[in-house]
Amino acid sequence: MRRLIPTGEAARPVEFADADRPVPEPDEALIRVEAFAPNRGETFLLDRPRPGLLPGKDVAGRVVRQAADGSGPGPGTRVVGHPPLGGWAEYAAVPTHSLAVLPDGVDSVRAAALPLAGITALRLLRAAGSPAGRRLLLTGASGGVGHYVTELAAAAGAELTVVTATPARGERLRALGAAEVVHEVAAADGPFDVVLESTGGPHLATALSKLRPGGLLVWFGQATRTPATLDFFGLLGSPEGVTLRHFHYAGAPYGPDLETLVRLVETGRLHPEIGRVADWSDTAAVLVDLRERRIRGKAVLTTEAAR
Repeated sequence: MRRLIPTGEAARPVEFADADRPVPEPDEALIRVEAFAPNRGETFLLDRPRPGLLPGKDVAGRVVRQAADGSGPGPGTRVVGHPPLGGWAEYAAVPTHSLAVLPDGVDSVRAAALPLAGITALRLLRAAGSPAGRRLLLTGASGGVGHYVTELAAAAGAELTVVTATPARGERLRALGAAEVVHEVAAADGPFDVVLESTGGPHLATALSKLRPGGLLVWFGQATRTPATLDFFGLLGSPEGVTLRHFHYAGAPYGPDLETLVRLVETGRLHPEIGRVADWSDTAAVLVDLRERRIRGKAVLTTEAAR
């Protein structure tokens, strides 16, 4: 089979290589991949790839071999999955607890855009507590996670202010339910009950200052790739008694959350924001554009199996 492997070159981060089909563990199904969606964080791993790195965590396709332990869907079933690695290939081994069955109404392209960004959005909002009736601020809202958080939080009754770089992206976020759109964190009109912060650098301290006394800041990313520095004495001038919480989406089995996301898409309550769909022969160029923020929302690559 063919798979994409890192090159270590910024202008051409991946290339095709021949490889054996993966041999699934007893609790893994073998999936023929029809579509996969790279994440911007994965583009950073390709800058200096570690030996043996096989990227790819968001896939959709069909089961060709059921897990040997009998768990999970049978052969021929359409699925979306979140493997730990190796999804940028013709075949991928996926733990059955990280799979969800796809109904006829959800195609592989939209399904592939769901796993990492969608699971992150669901778990991020759970970490923040019930959004209903609360004022939320979301930084770095233009990416895949930001679009899902916006739609989910607005539907749950939050008054959401989003920070995004351009008016065009802001218009789409308004359509998904954002109450206010600003282009700098400093311009957000606080105070907020919860801040969801994903950019790092100097923006973290500014976002923290936008909280009400007793508010919560959930820090879930560092898209600027610039370390954040907080001055202890500067914090004394911030709202009293705020909580700063680090968040990472990984943890419990992903299957139940994937089932939730698929159901929301099927019923028209969640709309994957896909900025580009391309053949996987164009993956290297798409990765560069994703890294350089030239794609709004998600990018999805399709393989020969999708045709």
